[in-house]
Amino acid sequence: MSAQLSKVAEVSTAVPALRIGRDRTAPILVTGLIGLVTGLAVINMCQGTAGVGALQVWDAFTGNSSRTVTSIVFDSRAPRALAGVLVGFCLGAAGAGLQRVSRNVLVSPDTLAVSNGAYLAVVVTTITGLSLPFIASTAVGLAGGLAAAALVLALAGRQASPVRLVLAGSALAMGLGSVIYALLQFYPKQAQGLYQWGQGSISQDGFPGLGQTLPLALIGLIGLIALAHRLDVLALGDDAARAVGVPVASTRVLVVAMACLLAAVSVTLAGPIGFVGLGAPAVVRFLARTSSLLVKARLGIPVAGLVGAVLVLGSDVVLRAVLPADTAVTVPTGTVTSLVGGAALIAVALTRRNTLRSTTSPERLRIVSRRGFTAVIAVLVAGLVAITVAAVLLGDATLLGGDVINWVQSRAPSGITFILDTRVPRVLAALLAGAALALAGTLVQAATRNPLAEPGVLGISGGASLGAVVLVTTVPAAGGWALSGAAFAGATAAAALVFGLTAKSGFAENRLVLVGIGTSTITGALVGLVITLTDPANAAKALTWLSGSTYGRTLPDALPVAIMLTLGAAFAIAVHSSIDLIALDPDTPRLLGVRLTRQRLALLVVGALLSAVAVAAAGTIVFVGLVAPHAARALVGRRHLRVIPTAVLLGACLVALADLIGRWVIAPSQLGAGITTSLVGAPYFLYLLLRSRT
Repeated sequence: MSAQLSKVAEVSTAVPALRIGRDRTAPILVTGLIGLVTGLAVINMCQGTAGVGALQVWDAFTGNSSRTVTSIVFDSRAPRALAGVLVGFCLGAAGAGLQRVSRNVLVSPDTLAVSNGAYLAVVVTTITGLSLPFIASTAVGLAGGLAAAALVLALAGRQASPVRLVLAGSALAMGLGSVIYALLQFYPKQAQGLYQWGQGSISQDGFPGLGQTLPLALIGLIGLIALAHRLDVLALGDDAARAVGVPVASTRVLVVAMACLLAAVSVTLAGPIGFVGLGAPAVVRFLARTSSLLVKARLGIPVAGLVGAVLVLGSDVVLRAVLPADTAVTVPTGTVTSLVGGAALIAVALTRRNTLRSTTSPERLRIVSRRGFTAVIAVLVAGLVAITVAAVLLGDATLLGGDVINWVQSRAPSGITFILDTRVPRVLAALLAGAALALAGTLVQAATRNPLAEPGVLGISGGASLGAVVLVTTVPAAGGWALSGAAFAGATAAAALVFGLTAKSGFAENRLVLVGIGTSTITGALVGLVITLTDPANAAKALTWLSGSTYGRTLPDALPVAIMLTLGAAFAIAVHSSIDLIALDPDTPRLLGVRLTRQRLALLVVGALLSAVAVAAAGTIVFVGLVAPHAARALVGRRHLRVIPTAVLLGACLVALADLIGRWVIAPSQLGAGITTSLVGAPYFLYLLLRSRT
């Protein structure tokens, strides 16, 4: 304890004005950042569709321009530039505060699901028709962000590792994102424009919003700076902080509240702009090598805000410089920051050793007898038959068994024939896609010995989605085989990136998941960019497909996934003994003569192929590859000769049931199966983290 007290005394008294006087780098850095922000703001105001350059902007500020130029500058360009500064500053400062209070460099408003929590709250307010001023909207966003952060922190545990927080936050963010997407589909008129705003756009309609939210941003910033000394002491550990009278619990609550307030201001103004809160503090840590004063929270937090402003404005400037002016206006700034942020998360995963520590404990699974296994399979087959029958009979129009029999015998009326001609392929696509995703998840988890690995979390589904969306938006008439090829190309590229970057570490559990999340972020941003730039008709088709919808599927569309599922299942059954050994540990397979690298690569390749054809058949459906293998192992044990058929049946049941719910419960409206499975899978993912919490 005496050593801790001496450290605290050093922090509180030994870094005084004398040291400030010696460190001349900090003022230079701060001045340079302010100048850079100012320069970027000026450049940003000179960009746009109208021919208003630097001289016209200067004339507008000095009162010597025409009314048209003045209107352009003060109604559009200046508010946009100032919004970029304010949003970036809020996110950078919020990220710095959260990272300091948690002593975790992977924490940010994004990874704690704060942004999505605030976004959901704002969306709910909008679709209910409530007309609120900006301050009230910010309060609603603050409530949503605080609730999300509290849930993530509770799930991760008090002594949460950096990766555990990211996993919990990412899973919750995916679940909240699914709820948001469902609401956007349910209320298209009320939510018009919310999709693009949800990608993070700093466009403003004048200064009113900025004027109303600026005081709230100042409250959040002043609050963090007022708590700076406590944050510095907390950096030495909880015990040391308590020894000098720092209230640890209340400090954490206050810091999280101030950070959430800043994030809520950002979301209210510009929607969720990704990863600025993660990147800005990282830049400050790098700058701290040249200026030790940046280690102190009182200076480090505002400097992180300035860096955040540079990131947001710089992204917007680059975006508008690279793309044509009329196109750049429609592309959200958050697309660029998400691309950069995803790459940054991958870099952090590859450079930090503590990401290699396990976040899950071995599953406690009971040994199941042959009779028990047979009973499980019988129940699942019966359930699959019941779900299939219900899926064929129920929908926007309810049919009878006799209608199906007449349809099979080609004796049904034209109306019944039309319904079943469109419904049966949808049901078949959902069954096959669910089975393929479950088998892919089983193989990937075994190959990586990672219970949290699945095609969606690892970015494979995101790559497949990107390839398919590019084809859907460029060649709308493309058939099932072409869509499967495009999805396969995207899945292969994503898998090569994720597995290639993590192969050297032996596909270490947390590194693999973090690289996968970063890849998913990048592919998601690219998908958003493609949808934003394409024709509105193609964009609507792509958005429907991305929700995991089987709408418009035909029997030829289901053929590729049927073929790949058959081949993949045969391969998996043939090598089930090797899979058991590979999933056990890294040494036993080698001792028994298994060619570990080649076999693992084969399992990963088959998993990627299965994911690609499943995405092509039913759109983006996540978490099935996570839930089905876990549930299968819990039901029948670890032997893959039993796990494989059980997981395949579970996956087929899950996606078919989700598709049925989406088509029938809210008919005539429809909800994509991918959204429904996310609403089930995200809580299950969080449950796995909660169960393994130490």
